[in-house]
Amino acid sequence: MKKVFYLGAALVVLSAWIYKDDHRKGFVDVAGIDTSIKPGDDFFRFVNGRWNDTAKIASDQSGVGSYSFMNIPQKQLLQNILDSVSKTKNTMGSVEQKVGDFYASGMDLATINKRGYQPVKPTLIRIDAINDVPSLMKFVAAELKAGNRSIIGFGISPDNKNSSINIAHVAQTGIGLPERDYYFKTDSSTIGIQQAYKKYISTLFQLTGSNAAAANKNADITYDIEKQNAASHKTNIERRDVKANYHKLAVAAINQTQPNIGWSALLANIGATTDSIDVAQPAYYDNLNGLLKSVSINDWKIYLKANTLKDYSVLLSEPFVNAAFEFNKVLSGQATQKPRRQIMTDNVDGYLGQALGQLYVKRYFNEDSKKRVLVLVNNLQKAFENRINHLDWMSDSTKRKAVEKLYAITKKLGYPDKWRNYDQVQVSKDKYFENILSIKRNGYAYQLAKLNKPVDKTEWSTTPSTVTAYYSPSSNEVVFPAGILQFPYFDFAADDAINYGGIGMVIGHEMTHAFDDQGAQFDKDGNVKNWWTMEDYKKFNEKTKQLSDLYSSFTVLGDVHVKGPLTLGENTADNGGIAMAYDAFKLTEQGKGNVKIDGFTPDQRFFLSIARIWRVKTRDAFLRTYVNTNPHSPAMWRVNGPLMNFQPFYQAFNVQPGDKNYKPEDQRVKIW
Repeated sequence: MKKVFYLGAALVVLSAWIYKDDHRKGFVDVAGIDTSIKPGDDFFRFVNGRWNDTAKIASDQSGVGSYSFMNIPQKQLLQNILDSVSKTKNTMGSVEQKVGDFYASGMDLATINKRGYQPVKPTLIRIDAINDVPSLMKFVAAELKAGNRSIIGFGISPDNKNSSINIAHVAQTGIGLPERDYYFKTDSSTIGIQQAYKKYISTLFQLTGSNAAAANKNADITYDIEKQNAASHKTNIERRDVKANYHKLAVAAINQTQPNIGWSALLANIGATTDSIDVAQPAYYDNLNGLLKSVSINDWKIYLKANTLKDYSVLLSEPFVNAAFEFNKVLSGQATQKPRRQIMTDNVDGYLGQALGQLYVKRYFNEDSKKRVLVLVNNLQKAFENRINHLDWMSDSTKRKAVEKLYAITKKLGYPDKWRNYDQVQVSKDKYFENILSIKRNGYAYQLAKLNKPVDKTEWSTTPSTVTAYYSPSSNEVVFPAGILQFPYFDFAADDAINYGGIGMVIGHEMTHAFDDQGAQFDKDGNVKNWWTMEDYKKFNEKTKQLSDLYSSFTVLGDVHVKGPLTLGENTADNGGIAMAYDAFKLTEQGKGNVKIDGFTPDQRFFLSIARIWRVKTRDAFLRTYVNTNPHSPAMWRVNGPLMNFQPFYQAFNVQPGDKNYKPEDQRVKIW
């Protein structure tokens, strides 16, 4: 998810208008603060400790609190919409009809259970008909068009070196566990996950008629093929290397070097007309080319059946849904399944997100919030410019280009200016599985239509209701959906300290992504292109290495270390985001003053707000998986990590040598 001399008259007027003490109370959760903990020892626990000790994680959830877990109460708002439109007779083809009938079809468990695995039988029969590698690849192509990946990870997105055009990309795939290391680690936790995964696959085969012995054998065959696929995978850390994961190759050339895949035929079968393709991880496809011959067709058919059943399990009758949950709870620690209404709300948001988003924005979004947040975005942008211009490690020539890139960032707030069209999607109240097929096929066609076409700069990659924000390096844009423009990130009635510590930090975070270890490799137009002097880039990499090493020293769950190289981009953004937000805040009327509210100075409230937005409590199993796979640091280190590097925090809470998170000034990492 990035200081300035002038913020403009708009902020001054806004600050003066909102600065009323009676509107400021209630935004700091004083009752949640644990005063037995020194701020300099653990600021995350100081702010959130008493809340954390009493908060209960619902049995059907893996965590509770802010950020992604705010999507839980957020989904209740979406359920309110869905409960309404699903019980109303709507005009055929309207947004309300598609959204409402799709929701209703998924709520009809009686029909879904009655059908069992009947909906997927035609696909399994097609797998039985495979008799050689070409027919196997033809099946793989057909499933790609249906929106299902198996051994080919195909997609359409901007060309890293010509961001104005969409091209074809393929990436490593072919595994069912979270990432490659899960197949090779031998610690007890990972072995337990491996065993649960094999049991899941076996259960799926038993539910489709195999006896236990045959199902277990099929699970072993499937797992073995996946492990061979995983052996050629790059790690999540290796995949962060932008240049090392871009290989634009001629189709004619890879057709020769990987004849078993048969790229020309594959691309023709999926309707992709192109003479080149970006093969992100070539080693995977070299390995796959060999496996297509060394693994028997019969074993490949078993693998494809397992993959099909996993793809569709949550869309079938309850025994299949239960089998999927039994495996997933090992990764998440979630004790019980979500209610069906929650599951279907997630599905509607996932499959028809911009249709549902139109209804959400119409009912719940405050347009005045959008205008005010735009003021914050502009102020953070100016604050970032000032900080760039005062860097002591960057040359003037690189500074000029950095500022050019900063002001070239496109800002998207609330919801898209142009909504996605779902006219080709067919939705019926009594055909849940077929509805999913129609949506997924439409999704593939929607993506395929972009191939070799100019990039649509208006497109969004998230739904308006989602509590998230993102920066896209190829588009050089920041996006803040309506879902995150609410407390604790933003509240129209809140004082500047709360909003700059909340949404201001998020804005700064996303802007900093344009200048993290990955984003810094893209120019202002979104192309991978060096705009740095050699000496400046060397200094930048030295600083990011220091940050990576610092975060690698942090632990959770006793002895599980944060992966500094994996989380480097997000950690850079967290550290930069706090600095930019603070600089912008200090130029407001409240930021310049020292009026206490709820007993706290403006600076203290700013930092309290930062810790509040990452107030999260999770299950241990979820956190363990998170550390292994997620590019974000765990919540406590998204607070404590940046603050131990930031001098104004030391001053605000009188952090002194001897405090556990105190760092001597010469050891604090400062990039932006």
